[in-house]
Amino acid sequence: METVLVALPHADGRRRVTPLRPGDQLRFGRGGDGSDVELEFPDAAVSRLAGEILATADHWCLSNLSRESTYVVENPEGAGEHMKVPPGRVAAPVPFEISRVLVPRRRDVASFEVFAPAHSYLEIPAAGDGEPTVPALPLDVTSKYFLVLLALCEPRLRDESQVRIPTVAGVVRRLRPLARCQDLTVDAVAFHIDYLTRTKLRFREPGEAADTGSARRESLVSRAIRFNLVRESHLTLLPPRPRLADRTSA
Repeated sequence: METVLVALPHADGRRRVTPLRPGDQLRFGRGGDGSDVELEFPDAAVSRLAGEILATADHWCLSNLSRESTYVVENPEGAGEHMKVPPGRVAAPVPFEISRVLVPRRRDVASFEVFAPAHSYLEIPAAGDGEPTVPALPLDVTSKYFLVLLALCEPRLRDESQVRIPTVAGVVRRLRPLARCQDLTVDAVAFHIDYLTRTKLRFREPGEAADTGSARRESLVSRAIRFNLVRESHLTLLPPRPRLADRTSA
């Protein structure tokens, strides 16, 4: 099972995703001269072999193989949470489910994202012995992917059964009023939907043909509501609803 996803922005604006299983490694750097890397940053300020990601069962570790540069790993879903990985640091465990790795270059900073969807949280243990139960479908309600799921489910949660599930563009419009979603794009929402579908809710079996368009969103909403993963109480996380005349759900 894949426990880590590494996403690198592509020239066409889409993310290129590399899945990793426990024990898999992914190297990044400038490359060349015998230094093979999976993520290449062609800049003289980046070491040929700059760093390495190691996937584990439920998180990942970052090794800084450069001599001078400190890397920063930030939680883009949090309030400025970040950690620093100094030169030479090996296998630093990263605690965030969604992370952005920042690698200094000469004139700017390269970045890529790492998702660790296998993060899980124990239930508060009751008195007595025995192994605690962990959630089968863990979701972080503070994340953007949860807001995307909530926006998709909103019409059903409000019992508007005759309203179609929002499109990707409709989700962007619904979430844009939130300060943390002002830079949200159609591609980002599509990525979150794919992340929820493939990794978090796992309603498609390996090798099964991918749902597309409204069918995928319908399946996602159906599963989330059926298992009570999103509830009416969560609707307070969304911005105030627009006037009926301005509402677009197509």
